[in-house]
Amino acid sequence: MSTPSNALNVAQARFNMIEQQIRPWDVHDPVVLALLDRVKREDFVPESHRALAFVDMALPLPEGQSMLQPKVVARLMQELQVKPHERVLEIGAGSGYLTAMLASCAKQVVSLEISPTLVALTQANLK
Repeated sequence: MSTPSNALNVAQARFNMIEQQIRPWDVHDPVVLALLDRVKREDFVPESHRALAFVDMALPLPEGQSMLQPKVVARLMQELQVKPHERVLEIGAGSGYLTAMLASCAKQVVSLEISPTLVALTQANLK
């Protein structure tokens, strides 16, 4: 259970990630910036690396895969400009973080993942 102090630290870390990593990478779309604050990256990071959720690095996932850097996810979302009427096909679900970001903008997201381990991880994270 998180304490109020811990929740403030996480919120500050997320704010710092957005201001110090995302914006300097030319991500200025207010929709994307709001999504980064609303879709909690730390909820999609494996427990063993949760303390690194806001660090500017790819994080390891099972089976040699990795979670994209936060700035890469933000830049992808900005460039895609997903609209509410669109259907999106995602190849490679990873931890489900990008899937959740896409689902926040699109009518429907279909995510394909070859690894049963990552399918289970994504499904658990999206719940």
